[in-house]
Amino acid sequence: MTTDHPNPSHLDEQTRLLISGCEFGDVELERAMGQRLRERLAQASEGQRALRVYAGYDPSAPDLHLGHSITLRKLRQFQQLGHDVTVVLGTVTAMVGDTSDRTSSRPRRSPQEVEAAAATYAEQIALILDPARTTVAKNSDWLGELQPAQILDLASEFTVQQFLARDNYRRRLERGEPVGLHEFFYALLQGYDAVYLRADVQLGATEQLFNIFAGAKLQEAAGQKPCAALTFPILVGTDGVERMSKSRGNSIGLAEAPDEQFGKAMSISDATMLQWAGLITEWSPSDVARFRDDVLAGRIHPMEAKKRLGRHIVEMYHGGEASWAAQERFERVHQRGAEPDVMPEVVLAQPIPLVDFILEVGAAASRSAARRLIVGGGVSIDGQKATAVEHAVTAPATVKVGPRRFYRAVLP
Repeated sequence: MTTDHPNPSHLDEQTRLLISGCEFGDVELERAMGQRLRERLAQASEGQRALRVYAGYDPSAPDLHLGHSITLRKLRQFQQLGHDVTVVLGTVTAMVGDTSDRTSSRPRRSPQEVEAAAATYAEQIALILDPARTTVAKNSDWLGELQPAQILDLASEFTVQQFLARDNYRRRLERGEPVGLHEFFYALLQGYDAVYLRADVQLGATEQLFNIFAGAKLQEAAGQKPCAALTFPILVGTDGVERMSKSRGNSIGLAEAPDEQFGKAMSISDATMLQWAGLITEWSPSDVARFRDDVLAGRIHPMEAKKRLGRHIVEMYHGGEASWAAQERFERVHQRGAEPDVMPEVVLAQPIPLVDFILEVGAAASRSAARRLIVGGGVSIDGQKATAVEHAVTAPATVKVGPRRFYRAVLP
């Protein structure tokens, strides 16, 4: 498939390109944001300066995934057109926790947890953006300097009614569930990012619209022009139900190994495959349309279509050679029943309970999750299902956990 890399100079063409793929849920809002974006492009052109464009990512987990790639790729389009791109790591906002997409509060994270999660974000961002032309900043650099009087000034720009009008807060209150006062500060703090950066454009997922508009409102209060808000659809995870999230275990990480990326892509539903094709690939719009039409018309089998998508995902982050190798290994192991050539080795001096083995290799997050895997028939030892939680692993042996994870237990 081909990849489009246009470099239009005309304002209308740039606006159409940059707003493509956005989702606002309202035709009038889409028209207004398109017009605002065009105005910002015109002002930047008249002033002979680049637009200041940014997106923020809260380091609540150490891995960026395909869901994050949607806005990162749009940032790359701005970059290719010569605009200034900043990626904000929400090292303060992550400690508050964004509940825009949730029906309950998020657990608070410590500064140490947030910093640890953010440690490799710049490296992962460079898989998509040009690191030489990308500013990566932590919002703790400016939010940490805010004085109480300044925070009060930010809060005075909003009313409690504006927050309670949001569906997620209203539903929780109707159910009698608590809403933490600190949750309201998320929009204020994220909004101040736009003020500090003097942003012309901010990107985010659709549920971020309130927070982005909060930033635009604070910009106006600070005497700045409000930024254009470009919001994008939420990517469904590998389970085909929930949004992609590391904590939900339904994500594909940008830096994950080729075999993991390809194998997970092969596990998704047909409907999920069609959504992903239009959101996380580098295929041109015409290629995406042709791919969808071929699948829906039965001209390509869904299995072959997933292989094509899986190869493309791996190729974007690991290269073409790795993509074909990942497909070959998948077919050999999962379609022809062979064991992988290489698998992690676990040294066992003596037999170990199967539950403990699964936990030791990191194939389950808890003992109860390990037990569910075993009882559900998701674990095999030397090709035989092990459905008794009392089972022990004795080296040498090959242990398979789930559809893709193999481990070789070996003697010292």
